[in-house]
Amino acid sequence: MTTTTGPRYVADMLRAYEVSHLFFVPQMLLETLTALEGQSIRRIMTHGEKAAAYMADGYARASRRPGVCMAQHVGASNLAAGLRDAYLACSPVVAITGGPAPHQRYRHAYQELEDFTQFDHTTKFNAHVDHIKRLPDMMRQAFREATSGAPGPVHLQIGGHHAECIMVEADLDLLVEPQYKSVPPFRPAADPVHVVDALRLLAAAQRPIIVAGGGVHWSAAQAEVVQLAELLQVPVATSLNARGTILDDHPLSVGVCGTYSRSCANQSVGEADLVFFVGSHTGSQVTARWQVPKPGTPVIHLDIDPRELGRNYPVQVGLLGDAKVVLQQMIEAATGVKPTPRKAWLDRIQSLVAGWRADTDGHRNSDAVPMRPERVCREIGEMLPANAVMVCDTGHSGIWTGTMIDFMRPGQRLIRCAGSLGWALPGAMGVKCALPDTPVVCFAGDGGAYYHLAELETAARYGINMVLVVNNNSALNQEIPHFDKSYGGDPDERGRELWGFSTVSFAQVAESLGCVGIRVERPEDMPKAMERALKANRPVVIDVVTEHRAFSPKTWTGAAGAGGH
Repeated sequence: MTTTTGPRYVADMLRAYEVSHLFFVPQMLLETLTALEGQSIRRIMTHGEKAAAYMADGYARASRRPGVCMAQHVGASNLAAGLRDAYLACSPVVAITGGPAPHQRYRHAYQELEDFTQFDHTTKFNAHVDHIKRLPDMMRQAFREATSGAPGPVHLQIGGHHAECIMVEADLDLLVEPQYKSVPPFRPAADPVHVVDALRLLAAAQRPIIVAGGGVHWSAAQAEVVQLAELLQVPVATSLNARGTILDDHPLSVGVCGTYSRSCANQSVGEADLVFFVGSHTGSQVTARWQVPKPGTPVIHLDIDPRELGRNYPVQVGLLGDAKVVLQQMIEAATGVKPTPRKAWLDRIQSLVAGWRADTDGHRNSDAVPMRPERVCREIGEMLPANAVMVCDTGHSGIWTGTMIDFMRPGQRLIRCAGSLGWALPGAMGVKCALPDTPVVCFAGDGGAYYHLAELETAARYGINMVLVVNNNSALNQEIPHFDKSYGGDPDERGRELWGFSTVSFAQVAESLGCVGIRVERPEDMPKAMERALKANRPVVIDVVTEHRAFSPKTWTGAAGAGGH
C-alpha cells in the first residue's frame, strides 16, 4: 500500500486505465487536476457540464475506451442531463461529481441539493463514495460497469461539493483491471447449436437481410458482417450507429433503415422473409416504429445483452454473444453451405437502390440558391477522406448525413447524436480528442449549433481541429411543417416567430472565437471550402446558407399515409 490522498489516487487510477483526456468544469478534485500536470492525460476545461459529458461521450464512441468527465456538486444536474445521450447510445462514460456532505445535510449548506437520483435513469450504475477507503473498489467497479456487456455511462458521487470527503491521506493499493480499459472486455461465443440453427435459416431463406446495429461498432465486427454477407449473399442495411459498416457502392448495401432512412433500405427490410439483427436494438428508430420489418416477420437476433433477444420481435434463433466472435463462428460453420439461389432477390435489392438514387438525384445535384442540404451532403461525401469520421446532430442533421452522404472510401463512418439536439459540436470535439490524426467533420443545423456555440472557443484554445459544417437556414426547419399544420396551412409564414431565427453569420462568430470561418452561399463553392477546411490544421466552421423549406422525405413504412419523423 502507498500513503496518498484521494484526489491523487484518482489521478493515478485514470493514468493506470490509460485515459488520455479529462473533460470538466471547475471546481472538482482540483488536486487531481494539478497532479496531472505534465502527465499523459490532457485536461479539457469546457464552458458547461453538458458539453463536458458530450465530449466524454464522443471520445468514448470514437475510441471504444471510457470517456471521463466531472463537475462539482452544483453542476451535477447538468452533467446528469448530458449523460442521457451516452445512455441512449450505450456509450462507456465515467462521470464523477461532488455531492452533499453527510454532516451538512438539512442545514441549508451552500448550493446543496440532493441530486443523486437524477443519475438513476441516465446511467447503468450510480453509486456513492463517502469514504476514501471506498475509492479503490468503486473506481474499479465504475470502469467494469462502463465497459462490460452492453456498455453505458456510470456515475460516482463523492461526498462534499468538491469531493472534500476524500481530501485526506490513506494507505491505498493501486489495483487496476486492464481488461476494462476498453470495450469489449469479454468476447463470449454463442452456443454452437444456435449458430448452426441460424445458418440453416439464413441459407434457406428466399429474401434474407442483415440489419447491423451499434453493437457492430462496439465489437469492431464490421469486416465480419461484410464477410458473412458476401459468403451467403445477404443484403445489408444498417442503423445510423452502424453507418460505415459496408461501403455504399457495395452491391449488397441498401443504406440506413428505420425512421431516419433511405426508402430503399426500408423497402428491402419490409420485403425480407428473414431479418438478422446484429448488435442492434429493435427500438422504434431502427424499425420505423416497429413497422419495418412487419410484425410476424421471422427474426434472428445476435446481441451481447440477453434482455434484447426477442424484445419487440420474437426470435426464431437468439444468438447470445459478442458480435465479432459469433459472426466468426458463423463464417467458419458456413464453409460448404450453399444458400438458396437469390439472383431475383439481389436484382430486386439493386433495383430499389437505383430507384432511390434516381428519385433523390434532383436535390443531390441541385444548383439552387439558397442551397439544398442534399447537395451540401453530396459535396461533403465527395471530399471526405478515407478513415474520416462524420459526426451529426439529431433530427434533419441525422437524416441528411445518414442518407445523403455516400461512404465510398475505407474506414469512413458516422457517429450520430442519439437524441439530444446540440450534442454534435461538443461530441465531435470529443471524437477529435480520441482520434487526433483522423479527419473529423461535424454536420449540425444552426438550431443545434447554437446550443454549445461557446465550445468553439474551447476547440480553438486546445487546438481541437475538427470541421463544423453548419446547415444555416435561420430556422428550426424540421418544426415548420408541424406549425404549418397547426395553422391549417401557412403560405405566408405567420408562424415564423415560433421556428425562425435571426440571420447570423456563423463564419464571423467562428472567427471571433478563434476559429477559421468560411461562408458558403453557392454549391460550386463548397468543394473549395471543404478542401481549405481539411487542410487548415485549426478548428473550422463552414457556414452554409440553405433553403429553410427543404424538408426530409416521409419515412417509408409500406402503409398508406404513414411516415414523418
